[in-house]
Amino acid sequence: MLLNGSTVILIAFILTILGLIRYQSYPERVFGALLLFLYISNQVSSEQVIASFANPGLLTLILLMVCSLALEKTKLLRIITNYVIKPGYYATWIRLYLVTTIASAFLNNTAVVSTMLSPIRNNPHHTASKLLIPLSYSAILGGTLTLIGTSTNLIVNSMVIDQGLSELTFFDFTLIGSVIVLSCGLILLLCSHWLPDQVTYHTVASDYFIDVSVHPQSSLIGKSIEKNGLRNLESLFLVEILRGKRLISPVTPYDIIEPEDRLIFSGDIKKVTLLTQFDGLNSYADRNGLPLNNLTEVIIRPDSILVGQNLKEVGFRALFDAAVVGIRRDGEKISGKLGDATLFAGDYLILAIGDDFKSRRNINKNFYQVSGVTTEQYLHGIREKLTVIGFITAIALAALGIASLFKSLLIFLGLLLLCGCLNPNEIIQRFPRNIWLIIATAILLSQTVSQSDGFHELGGWIQRHHTVFTPFIGLLLIYGITWLLTELITNNAAAALSFPIAYGLATNMGVDPKTYILAIAFGASASFISPYSYQTNLMVYSAGQYRLADFVRMGLPVSLMYSAVVIGCITIFYL
Repeated sequence: MLLNGSTVILIAFILTILGLIRYQSYPERVFGALLLFLYISNQVSSEQVIASFANPGLLTLILLMVCSLALEKTKLLRIITNYVIKPGYYATWIRLYLVTTIASAFLNNTAVVSTMLSPIRNNPHHTASKLLIPLSYSAILGGTLTLIGTSTNLIVNSMVIDQGLSELTFFDFTLIGSVIVLSCGLILLLCSHWLPDQVTYHTVASDYFIDVSVHPQSSLIGKSIEKNGLRNLESLFLVEILRGKRLISPVTPYDIIEPEDRLIFSGDIKKVTLLTQFDGLNSYADRNGLPLNNLTEVIIRPDSILVGQNLKEVGFRALFDAAVVGIRRDGEKISGKLGDATLFAGDYLILAIGDDFKSRRNINKNFYQVSGVTTEQYLHGIREKLTVIGFITAIALAALGIASLFKSLLIFLGLLLLCGCLNPNEIIQRFPRNIWLIIATAILLSQTVSQSDGFHELGGWIQRHHTVFTPFIGLLLIYGITWLLTELITNNAAAALSFPIAYGLATNMGVDPKTYILAIAFGASASFISPYSYQTNLMVYSAGQYRLADFVRMGLPVSLMYSAVVIGCITIFYL
């Protein structure tokens, strides 16, 4: 017996939810299978597929995520985080909460948490486990303040546009979001004594020895390590200061930078370009006029002329048209100035290479070449200022209603490409393909549900039970479904799957659709109990060495307060 269209769609809907629960790490595959099924079974047309991928709200989200890539290359977030960590726990907690919520209202939540992870883990005053859950929760709460605060808000807006409704404005979330931030922040602060107090141990990706010098005119001079923000860098740790013939180790947060100091870092060589964001820090490669964006990893051969000598004696640049950026020796710590370190067979070197490096005949005689090293690129000078000011301007134009968010971001992206702040390869490598596929498919699913016979049958059932099934009960149902899906699967998938249910209820009950749409948007951000359903929770879960019980203990009271505020505010202001 052939199944009718409504039954097919209902089965597809249920199987999608089950698939997302079973394969939480691969939501894009589940939605990809759903897209193929809807298209092959003729539930959607080619025109609908094309239109869903070109949805204005969806394209706005993609533009925002792409433009944020350039912002991550500036030192904006690093400067902000320098002011967070203080000796007093509650002073640090309040600064962390305020900075994170405000930053997350306008920037990508994941980028905010990622930037602050290292300063919190390396801070000398508080264990990371006392601060990392508040970091994640404050990023989630801050995202509820604006339209661009979290991807779920923009996902919901894209589906609103697809239904022909008035799109959500920049500040539609701000009133309820502000009450959430204040009330949940208070609960989170009161519950912070429940956070575990445990020392976390972590290792860097590869412990390279990196030597940089302080220029006599550097603005870092006369300030402490902590004030300059050199203490808590991501994957780089300041282990020594070489001052003349004096070696300062270990380095404390209160040591003052002096002219001509040599700062010795240990850590992930891919992060070495992070040091270029500090005024007046010069690596050995910088002093030799070689860029850090073209690095190569080599191993010194046993028969190399370098064995037993140091870089200063051998004249490394003249021999190889290269400069050593970092040294790594397995099983042994290297100390002191990079140029004075005695080289041994088997030492790993990271080289900044010149144009003639590959044509030199002595390269293979002295080195085993391992691979190229892709360093993270950062912006400086006018390009950094253009990125920060351009982003603020684009958001401000949209917030004030002068231009649409899509238009302002598209112009901003064009400027970023023209000025070299972003390049096409970066966009291709980090293009949010999965998000695009998930949302476009969810839009198609919403269309099929709203056009099915089941949609109209739902309306008849509601009319027959209108005395029991009131708009308030509908609000509780929509919020509850979205919240449950958020904890079980992911926030983006929860918003996408809940929308057709909410729109169908609102239409059949004669309720302003915006009421239930806001319930979806806020419900999809209510991920506090499970560490697996929201990306920032998962990031701090491993970094803070938490247990599931820690999230339940902290997340349950926050989730209850959050839910009460959302339902209460929507009821008061919209029902």
